[in-house]
Amino acid sequence: MSEPKSPTPTPGDTYKGWLFKWTNYIKGYQRRWFVLSNGLLSYYRTQAEMGHTCRGTINLATANIAVEDSCNFVISNGGAQTYHLKASSEVERQRWITALELAKAKAVQMQAESDDSGDDFPAVSPNSGQGGDCRNTEIQSTLRTLNSKVEDLATCNDLIVKHGSALQRSLSELEGLRVAVDMGEKVKQVTERATLFRITSNAMINACRDFLSMAQSHSKRWQKALQTEREQRIRLEETLEQLAKQHNHLERAFRGATVLPPSFSNPALGNKGGVSGKADASDEDDDNEFFDAMEEPAEFITVPADPKYHRRSGSNISGISSETGTDDQLVNFDELSLASNPESPQPLELEPVRQRRTRIPDKPNYYLNLWSIMKNCIGKELSKIPMPVNFNEPLSMLQRLSEDLEYYELLDKAAKSHSSLEQMCYVAAFTVSSYSTTVHRTGKPFNPLLGETFELDRHRECGYRSLCEQVSHHPPAAAHHAFSEKGWTLRQEITLASKFRGKYLSIMPLGSIQCIFEKSNNHYSWKKVTTTVHNIIVGKLWIDQSGEIDVVNHKTGDRCHLKFAPYSYFSRDVPRKVTGVVTDKDGKAHYVLSGTWDEKMEFSKIMQSSKGENGTEGKQRTVYQTLKAKEIWRKNPLPEGAENMYYFSSLALTLNEPEEGVAPTDSRRRPDQRLMEEGHWDEANAEKQRLEEKQRSTRREREREAVKAASSPEEAVTEASINDSPLKTDAKEPAPASSEISDESAHPDTYQALWFEKIDDPVSGETLHIYKGGYWEAKEQGNWDMCPDVF
Repeated sequence: MSEPKSPTPTPGDTYKGWLFKWTNYIKGYQRRWFVLSNGLLSYYRTQAEMGHTCRGTINLATANIAVEDSCNFVISNGGAQTYHLKASSEVERQRWITALELAKAKAVQMQAESDDSGDDFPAVSPNSGQGGDCRNTEIQSTLRTLNSKVEDLATCNDLIVKHGSALQRSLSELEGLRVAVDMGEKVKQVTERATLFRITSNAMINACRDFLSMAQSHSKRWQKALQTEREQRIRLEETLEQLAKQHNHLERAFRGATVLPPSFSNPALGNKGGVSGKADASDEDDDNEFFDAMEEPAEFITVPADPKYHRRSGSNISGISSETGTDDQLVNFDELSLASNPESPQPLELEPVRQRRTRIPDKPNYYLNLWSIMKNCIGKELSKIPMPVNFNEPLSMLQRLSEDLEYYELLDKAAKSHSSLEQMCYVAAFTVSSYSTTVHRTGKPFNPLLGETFELDRHRECGYRSLCEQVSHHPPAAAHHAFSEKGWTLRQEITLASKFRGKYLSIMPLGSIQCIFEKSNNHYSWKKVTTTVHNIIVGKLWIDQSGEIDVVNHKTGDRCHLKFAPYSYFSRDVPRKVTGVVTDKDGKAHYVLSGTWDEKMEFSKIMQSSKGENGTEGKQRTVYQTLKAKEIWRKNPLPEGAENMYYFSSLALTLNEPEEGVAPTDSRRRPDQRLMEEGHWDEANAEKQRLEEKQRSTRREREREAVKAASSPEEAVTEASINDSPLKTDAKEPAPASSEISDESAHPDTYQALWFEKIDDPVSGETLHIYKGGYWEAKEQGNWDMCPDVF
């Protein structure tokens, strides 16, 4: 056992050594490494943990130390923390008791000195508003007194200069006198002026003495207060640094963690009287256990299929007996592997019509305290929090939606598929691929202004065109429509609901995404999962995706259930794991998908399924016999220097590139976003405030028009038709009274989207904004007269 050499340590020394700490009735006493320093008693599992992981700390200034028997003693701070400790011998226990008492006495003395025994600042908690006011009042009074003394010194200085000059003149005149008659009068005058000079000098000396005395009396207090503030700042910095080190250490340690030996979970390991001779790796006291996200058991297990299925698939047998649980037509694996094999022959592609940019200006290194802004926003809707551009990335939410098309090739291949189940695999992979761009993107995109649009015209390069429009402001909603000459249409309407929870930020996308294939008329729909931004307060920001997605083919009834596993330090699975099963309308499984949303996805053909043994929670899991997995999607590598360009992908770098002929409402024309991209963040913040105030003014004007239209519906309808205004007046439903109109509320019937219309989809049964046409024709004609003034 490691023991300190000095049997009676001095109060200022750091005292270290091994003690046995009581944990619980199952584990009993456990050997821990204790460190006593600066009035704080801390403990660790091993000496190696001192650099990164502290298991607990108790302040001795408010603690009670009690001796139980020859080796046992207890330290408690009033109920919140209690340590039952045992030394190896009575001598060792006495050494610790002596060191603890000395450290406690010094801690109490330091606390009393900081309070200055009531003669200095009042001993009121810094968190008390009344105590803070008293302290501020006393400081202001002292400063006023010192200021008055300085003013007295200045007055005395002026008098000394004045009387000194007069005295000098009198002496000069005395020397020039020749008549003895005038001598007496001049001597009297000089004596009076010398007396005034002496009085003024004495007043100057007394004022200086008073000022010096007062400055000395307060100097000690101020030095002590300054030293206390410095120490508190240093302790806070050390605490934050320790938290960051613990976070990084835990992340490194548990990413490669293995299953604990059975001995660690054996209740027979110890009781209250048992003592372990080694530092264990078990959890600490039950009250102080750290709980991470629970690792749910897998719903199914995949195993390699019998070799006979491989031989059959190799001989291109089109049918498999019904007892194997497969469909009537085997998938063409060579065609599916085109998605991941770059050396495979690709269809003929058109040459790009223009050279897209590959870089944007590097992100400036501006420091801004996130917590100083976010601490007042806990529990609020993120879209209603005024944020500086320092937390943004130079893209709008409309452009982020368009990034979903980065892996459009998956939909091109799905359009060529002859099997609906094979097509479902491609659609599911496309669903997962849309999250790959978010893994490092911790910046918040700009909230689009109402009526803002964004077009992504890649018709001559990739065969598709895309258009987004902000169709609602409160709640913020964006509609997206993309179509391809390869035979698919993608449309979505997304409303973001977000909450700040203090330690993390949750973003819940509401709405649905639909994909329609012209050749087969298959109609797919799905929703998005929850995005979580962690480490808002301390540590490095990181993003996780979690939840479940059901991709449904409304024509055939096929379904793919995807599960995004939440990240866990203690999981044995790979991080960011995604699993899924493709089933037909009868619920029979045909394909298994697995991979990660930030790297790649694979699929396997199911040849046979059976019920396996029960899982950890008693739930029976399905065992799928599958063929060898094939890669269906892989993430494109980031461009060089992406870490300095907001971790943008190659597609994202081109989204805000200026283009001719786009609508005046296009996000590329947004001035605050452009200024931020160019590195002018102060100007961007000012422009952002201007645009937000303009949007509020426009909304108030629109609401006034709605109230006016409600009072005279026929006149309003006539005026709207003459002016071809985008404002929609509903004569059947009167608008609310002006007293009910709030600056923070939006009237859903007072704004009509320009390029989208809200309809009920008969296939999916959902209500969403659908593209009604006219945008690309207006672009060809160069006629944007109908566009509102957004920027």
